Amino acid sequence: MVADVTAPRLDIDALLADPAIRIVVCCGAGGVGKTTTAAALGLRAAEVHGRRTVVLTIDPARRLAQSMGLTELDNTPRQVKGIDVEASGGELHAMMLDMKRTFDEVVEQHTTPKRAAEIFANPFYQAMSSTFSGTQEYMAMEKLGQLRAGGEWDLIVVDTPPSRSALDFLDAPARLSRFLDGRMLRMFLAPARTGGRSVFSLVTASFGLFSKTVQKVLGAQLLTDLSGFVAALDSMFGGFRQRADLTYQILQDPQTAFLLVAAPERDAIREAAYFAERLVAERMPLGGLVLNRMHSTESAGLSAADAEAAADRLEQEGDQQVTAEVLRIHAALLRLGERETAVAAGFTEAFPAVPAASIAAQPADVHDVDGLRTIGALLA
Repeated sequence: MVADVTAPRLDIDALLADPAIRIVVCCGAGGVGKTTTAAALGLRAAEVHGRRTVVLTIDPARRLAQSMGLTELDNTPRQVKGIDVEASGGELHAMMLDMKRTFDEVVEQHTTPKRAAEIFANPFYQAMSSTFSGTQEYMAMEKLGQLRAGGEWDLIVVDTPPSRSALDFLDAPARLSRFLDGRMLRMFLAPARTGGRSVFSLVTASFGLFSKTVQKVLGAQLLTDLSGFVAALDSMFGGFRQRADLTYQILQDPQTAFLLVAAPERDAIREAAYFAERLVAERMPLGGLVLNRMHSTESAGLSAADAEAAADRLEQEGDQQVTAEVLRIHAALLRLGERETAVAAGFTEAFPAVPAASIAAQPADVHDVDGLRTIGALLA
């Protein structure tokens, strides 16, 4: 069942086989099956199309590791064993973003060991690298940039963070880089450059009432930690935004394809439409729409109204109750499919040129490689 007859068909195999496509980004609202879709695409790219593939997930539930038969995933790609790549010659690797470890790697790469140790010991850095708003999305961008720069992968499949909004994946890195490169932090850095006097004596002398207000709001210890963090990070200023900008350029390149993943629910479709509008505005390549958990029936020739009428007659005759119940189930599935198609049309009518593919609702959650293989085949 295709989401809408007017939508062109999304040719997943052509996308995965194209050597010019180096990155596939699966994005959408939370809970729509992005992780499963990303894993299924990675598996098919390796098994069917012989590509050396890595799947990067930011899903803290670790479902990707379980579905691929791995005991755990971490910040280093791990090869998935036991898949059918003998004929194709492909490879499949998987990893899960560790945002603090990735932040640590950025610091280690762009400063001296002594300065890195100072940064790692700073309480403000410890909090920011683990819990600060936007850090996860920024570090997802960093890790994608690292994987692409390494040049060892034919295809990188990204499962975007389970954010409140899918747009956070694009917006949060810019917000965090603006914070790290911003005027407020440079103001705290300025006293540290003036000769080693106490941050507070200099800030108080320079800013008077403002300093006292900041101390009341933030607290003296936090202000001390922040100033120390900024002073230690001095050599890296400008680098955060530069790297975010470079990765943004990669996402705009034709080597990248964004796949919007949605379920046939109004909120998920609305989120996909918002993301599509943003991709168009940012000139990022929108590859297509994947609709998960669609319902249909093999006997579409029998309408819901006819099935219900037949069920009523059988029940009135007092015979063939099982057949009547099957007819009612058939009618309910048809009506559910019609509602889902109508909801999906909210996207396909707004973006009629965007190709679409759908995956039928499965009887159980995908939890192994066979399940991922089935999803990949359904997509193709």
